[in-house]
Amino acid sequence: MISINKTIVSASLLACDFSSLAYESERCAKAGVDWIHFDVMDGHFVEQITYGSAVLKSIDKVTDKFMDVHLMVDNPERQIPLFARAGADLIDVHVESSRDIFGCLEEIRAFGIKSAVAVKPNTPVEEAFKYLPLCDMVLVMTVEPGYGGQSFMTNMLPKITKLREYADKNGFSDLDIQVDGGVNVRTAKLARKAGANVLVAGTGLFGAADMNAVCAALKGI
Repeated sequence: MISINKTIVSASLLACDFSSLAYESERCAKAGVDWIHFDVMDGHFVEQITYGSAVLKSIDKVTDKFMDVHLMVDNPERQIPLFARAGADLIDVHVESSRDIFGCLEEIRAFGIKSAVAVKPNTPVEEAFKYLPLCDMVLVMTVEPGYGGQSFMTNMLPKITKLREYADKNGFSDLDIQVDGGVNVRTAKLARKAGANVLVAGTGLFGAADMNAVCAALKGI
């Protein structure tokens, strides 16, 4: 498990140029990002449709970065084997997406990769607590999932703090807490102070004039 004392930057490909995924992945690596965040949307759980496991498999051939897969899909149990075999290093399922989250997490771990749950803004963070024995990470969404470029919801900060406090008090002090949505240097400082240690940045990185400088600034928080 990555130390919670270290800030991890995960670059969301949702904000990149889809016509140049190999180049964009290489650009992330040169900028010093730690993980590649792969947003999977099915047009049902969220409105948009993005990409599937075949795209991940192709990207995995051109980068050695940790592949962080965020499943924003109904019936995630159908997608877990596909993404695990395609090269995912971590798979994240929404607590709102399936009747059997425990089964999903056990299936992810059976593939020998890291497992995580995500909570939408209107979902109490307490919904994630019962899954912590099977989680390496919890993702607290700081925007409504489905679209990039949204503004960071500061009212999500207490959820991060509550999760970190619960984890520390109940034997999960090595739990990674990820935030996704509206992350830039300013909002990242707020999230980090609240207890998050994995920062997903999309527009903040890919839309920057100097991705290297932004990545360095985020990692320095």
